[in-house]
Amino acid sequence: MLDIILIIIVSLFFYLAKEINSSKVVYIPSGSINRIISYLESRNFEVSKIDAFLLRFFGQPQSGWINIGKNRLSKGDFLYKLTHSKAALIKITLIPGETKEIFFENVAKNMHLNYQKLINEYNKLTNIKDGVILADTYIVPMGMSERHLVSYLVSNSFYKHRKLSQKIFGVYDKKKWFWYVSIASIIQKEAANKKEMPLVSAVIHNRIKKNMRLQMDGSLKYGLYSHKKITASRIRNDNTPYNTYKIKGVPPNPVCSISLDALKAAIFPANRNYLYFVKSKGKTHLFSNTYKKHLQNIRHP
Repeated sequence: MLDIILIIIVSLFFYLAKEINSSKVVYIPSGSINRIISYLESRNFEVSKIDAFLLRFFGQPQSGWINIGKNRLSKGDFLYKLTHSKAALIKITLIPGETKEIFFENVAKNMHLNYQKLINEYNKLTNIKDGVILADTYIVPMGMSERHLVSYLVSNSFYKHRKLSQKIFGVYDKKKWFWYVSIASIIQKEAANKKEMPLVSAVIHNRIKKNMRLQMDGSLKYGLYSHKKITASRIRNDNTPYNTYKIKGVPPNPVCSISLDALKAAIFPANRNYLYFVKSKGKTHLFSNTYKKHLQNIRHP
């Protein structure tokens, strides 16, 4: 009897010490241990019904994407990691002023997702073309589908939009709120720094009051044009509602993601009579009240 037990122990030791191949990040479905083992076996993992039995001594495997961390490890380590490893997470960052198109391009590349599916899922959830997903760093599990990822980003951001609006205005009027977000997105594209944001906002609000066109390059840096230089030809030929050289008022959609500073500036512009600004030699801007002064600033930036 002791010989049999000894043989079993030795056999078990060699079985668990056997090296197997694994992907560094593994998806584990929810359900029974037998279902999990069947799933892994169907994906060519080196597991069997013996492992289903042994796993009961390690504990219940986690569900979702987990970080195994190695491509080759012992069977014992693999079974242990199925029950004890942390979720495989990745950071994705949407910087202020970036468009959803460029953001989704980067997400698709880093998370091995389909760019067009990300865009399609976004369009299913909202008709607001951009500015919904707030600029931030998001920590998400590897292996999320396009649908689940976009749903998380959009729903989480809409929740924050509502909370911010209620905090500032006491209510959430979606149309009014995203009018300010649209202004904030232009500020985000135009301002050289945080200090300039309320000044750019003043120019926008003053021009709106005087029924002047905004005439701002930043409004044309939407979508895949995010990093494109605005040329005279582009201004002539772009007939979208984003071309503030041709249309009056604020574009019907934000052009990019926004920071909280840009949003505050859009809602609370500086108390200045500025109507114009031009880039200076120092990469900041010179602001002016009159066209005459604006021309002087252009000649002597």
